[in-house]
Amino acid sequence: MRTEDMRLDGNAAAGTLREVFAHEMTTALATCTGCGTACAVGGLLDYGGVMGVILRCPVCDTAMLRVVSTPGWLHVDPSGIAMLMIPERATVP
Repeated sequence: MRTEDMRLDGNAAAGTLREVFAHEMTTALATCTGCGTACAVGGLLDYGGVMGVILRCPVCDTAMLRVVSTPGWLHVDPSGIAMLMIPERATVP
């Protein structure tokens, strides 16, 4: 089978994407592109305000995640996150 025969458009990933973005994200582990520290998204430092949310690494202050809402759109810039690991189900303490 050739690669071209396996290729679909992004709509084929709709179910997986819905599953990923429906999770409690504060428990997800984000790895910083600046220093390599991995910590829960809930442990990042929020410098947000009226312009949106900027979550920064608590170790090196790299902007890991930016979220801005404009009319009709939600802009998400995860460029400061090298890896995001999302637990499949919430853990019970």
